[in-house]
Amino acid sequence: MKNNLFDRFKPKEDKFFPLMSGMAQVIVVASDLIVECVQVANHSDAVEYYKKIKEQEHKADGIQNQIFEELNETFITPFDREDINHLSATMDDVTDLINSCAKRIMLYSPKNMPEAAVRLAMFVRESAGFLVMAINELGVMRKSPAKIKEYCEQLGVIEKKADDVYEHFLIDLFENEKDAIEVIKLKDILHELERATDAAEAVGKIIKTMIVKYS
Repeated sequence: MKNNLFDRFKPKEDKFFPLMSGMAQVIVVASDLIVECVQVANHSDAVEYYKKIKEQEHKADGIQNQIFEELNETFITPFDREDINHLSATMDDVTDLINSCAKRIMLYSPKNMPEAAVRLAMFVRESAGFLVMAINELGVMRKSPAKIKEYCEQLGVIEKKADDVYEHFLIDLFENEKDAIEVIKLKDILHELERATDAAEAVGKIIKTMIVKYS
């Protein structure tokens, strides 16, 4: 039988790293779905994609809750518990924003989605790929910080590209779209995609701060 008291004092890398890796994989699945969602041609398809993305958002919430519970029950953690909670909560934000975008597409039923929506969704997916690689390196961060730092830098590069695409989209939208309602719809939908890349970059910044603290 395990000694529960002594077990609580053991480092829990085996619990936290898989949970955060699972969170990153949820972001990948959600980002794959949003790439398809922004290209749907009818409302019924938008509803179905929203339901699928909502499932991933629920999974992310469940993992975040599990991490929070583990932090409360574990005395010795691989990193400061505040860092772990901040990191996982910000990763959860990425999924929340993807879900928010899909919800708006479903609710608003825009007449036509601009090409910029696909580009932004692809940036979200690209960010998700770097998030997975960065999270998978957390366990060896002290030994090899350069690789994980590069992944985090790429999240910043993608965020800047997304900003440029969103800004040019707004210029074109205000100049050429005559339907004020459509302007509001499209601006709101694409803003959530741009915010998702912001959140992904924020994850990278948290990890880079952790590199400074622990490497």
